[in-house]
Amino acid sequence: MKKKYISAVTILFISIFMLSCKKDNSIAKIDIPVDEASTARIKYFNFASNAPSVNFFANGVKVGGVLSATGSESTAGVTFGSVYPSANYSIIVNGTYKIGSQIPANAAANANVAINELSINLSSTKYYSFYTSGIYNSTTKTCDAFYVEDKLPPVIDNNFSYVRFVNTISNGTSSMNLVVKNTVTNAEIVVATGIGYKGASDFVSIPFGNYELYVRYPSSSTNVIIRNGTTNGTVGFQSGRTYTIGSRGDMTVTSATAANRPLLDNTANR
Repeated sequence: MKKKYISAVTILFISIFMLSCKKDNSIAKIDIPVDEASTARIKYFNFASNAPSVNFFANGVKVGGVLSATGSESTAGVTFGSVYPSANYSIIVNGTYKIGSQIPANAAANANVAINELSINLSSTKYYSFYTSGIYNSTTKTCDAFYVEDKLPPVIDNNFSYVRFVNTISNGTSSMNLVVKNTVTNAEIVVATGIGYKGASDFVSIPFGNYELYVRYPSSSTNVIIRNGTTNGTVGFQSGRTYTIGSRGDMTVTSATAANRPLLDNTANR
């Protein structure tokens, strides 16, 4: 059977339609054939502490951003702590790209300023996550960025959920461990150990259910970041699903309400 191809620009444009995705994984149907053998999948995370809202670009083409109700570019962009797309991945033709984050054109301050950029080779059929990270420098209008390959489990057992940990905090005093605690059995599972800044663990299987989340330094039993029933809420891992727990924020912030305090984000990969 003859395969059909669409251009890089067209596929980059398709990613914009992913804005219609909802958290419940409902997606607008797009009847455009895509050659799986020549495309990659990517998610974009705006996790740099105190970062402005941004849109994401690949080789100068917007591949991740927010539209307003009128169809024009929103000044909001992808806000700090947010992910694009919110469910699943956007599509991009495989190849080498300069991928970066840029303040929206309609922003009240620093419009169109690029705050970071990386050269990334995206391989066909593979999955990736791009992160703004560390702490945004309001003087230089820059922050760190990195990317990781999302090595999703090749075989899914519906008796389990699959979880990994990504560390986007630049000022921790050590690498980090992620521990999850089942809210019913109180059993603790160490999901990841010794994950340094810009590091990511592999996906590991855990029984599906509701969990509290704790980050600890490897040499200590003290919880340095907490997500439980009283702090930001527990998380529910559904059967057969894959999730990324991402640390973000500034470890020097002690306020319980500051937007840039250390937090743990839970994002479904698929």
